[in-house]
Amino acid sequence: MLSTKLKLLAAIASLCLASLSSLAAGPLKVFILCGQSNMQGHAHISTFEVMELDPKAKPLLEAMVDENGEPRVLEDVWISSLGSSEAEKIGQLTAGYGADKRGVRIGPEFTFGIYMHKALNEPILLIKTAWGGKSLHTDFRPPSAGPYTFNKKAIERLTSKGEDVEAAQAKRSEASGHYYRLMLEQVEKVLGDIKRVYPDYDASKGYELAGFVWFQGWNDMVDGGVYPDRYNPGGYDDYSKLLAQFIKDVRNDLSAPELPFVIGVMGAGGPTELYGPGKKRYKGVHQHFRDAMAAPAALPEFQGNVIAVQTENYWDMELDALRAREGEIKGQIKKLQLKVKQGKLNKEELKKTEAKLYDDAFSEREMTILKKGASNFEFHYLGSAKILGQIGKAFAEANAELLKK
Repeated sequence: MLSTKLKLLAAIASLCLASLSSLAAGPLKVFILCGQSNMQGHAHISTFEVMELDPKAKPLLEAMVDENGEPRVLEDVWISSLGSSEAEKIGQLTAGYGADKRGVRIGPEFTFGIYMHKALNEPILLIKTAWGGKSLHTDFRPPSAGPYTFNKKAIERLTSKGEDVEAAQAKRSEASGHYYRLMLEQVEKVLGDIKRVYPDYDASKGYELAGFVWFQGWNDMVDGGVYPDRYNPGGYDDYSKLLAQFIKDVRNDLSAPELPFVIGVMGAGGPTELYGPGKKRYKGVHQHFRDAMAAPAALPEFQGNVIAVQTENYWDMELDALRAREGEIKGQIKKLQLKVKQGKLNKEELKKTEAKLYDDAFSEREMTILKKGASNFEFHYLGSAKILGQIGKAFAEANAELLKK
C-alpha cells in the first residue's frame, strides 16, 4: 500500500513539475539558418560511421543517433526547410533536411538543433532557407545596397563580347536581392502560421527571433569579375560592407534590432597555413575572403550581437592527409594503366599491384575512413558528417553565447 501511495505522490510531483516548467517557458525561440550549398548540407548519413573511429568525434555521433544507431529524431525541435529540396520540407528535426539529392543528407541544421535544444531545454523552431550557387553580391544582395552595378572591367568585358551592356545591367538589377526577398517571404510565411510546422505551438506565448546563422560565400570568393582585386589584401572589402548591410537590413526587415547573428566563415580545405602543395596556389585568395567574411563581427556596432565562427577549425585533417596520400597512389596507378595500354603490363598484374599499393599505404582503419569519410566535393566540406556536425554544433554554441549576452 505504501509503495502505491509513494508512486501516486511521485506521479503528482512529476505533473506539478511539468506544469511549472510549462508555465516558466517563455515565447517559442525561432532560429533562421540561411545561405547557399553548404547551408543546404551535402553530408550523406553513410559518413556517420567513421565518427566511431575518432574518440573526439564519438560523443558528437552519440548525440546524432539513437539507441539503434539511426539518425535521432528531435521531438522538441521543428523545422521548415526551403531550397534544399524541390518543395518545402517541414517536421521534427532529423537527418534528411540537407541537400535532397542522392540519398539522405544533413547540413549544419541537424547538430545546430540538437545543441541549441540542449542549451535551452525547451522547444525550438528552425527556419532554413538555402539555395545552391548563390552570391551575396547579387542573389542575396541587401536592399540598402541598391541593385548590383557592373564595374568598369565587367563593362569592358561585355562590350568586347558584343553584348548589350544596358540589357545585361537591367537583368542583373532585376536579379539583385531575389533570394534575400525569398528568404524574408519564407520567414514571414512560417511565422504567420507556426502551427503548420509546429502543431503544439502555444500562440498565447508568442515567439521570439533568437538567432540568425549565415553560411555562404563560395560564389563570391571565386568571382574574379565582381572582386577583381581578390588576390590582394582588401580585395574582398566590398563583401564585408555588403554583409554588414545584410545584417542591418535583416534586423530591420524582421523588426529584431538585437537579433543575434552568427557568421559561418568559409573554411573548406582547413586552415590555409596547413595547405599542402596541391592547394597552396589558393592560399591567398581563400585567406583574404575568410578575413572579409569575419570582418563585420569586429565592427563596434556589432559587438556582443554578431560573432564569426571559423569553420576551418572543423576540417578533418586526418581524412585530408589520407586523400593526399591516395592522390600519390592514383598517380602511380595512372602510369601503370599506360603500361597496360602499351601492352607492357596485363590487367591482372595491374589489379594486384594496385591492391598492394593500397595495402602498403593504409591500415584497415585508414581505409575505412578513406572509403566512407567523404560523400561529396571538397568545397562541400567533403560531404562529411563529422565536419558539418561539428560546424552545426559550433554555430549553436556561438548563438547560445550571444543569447547570454
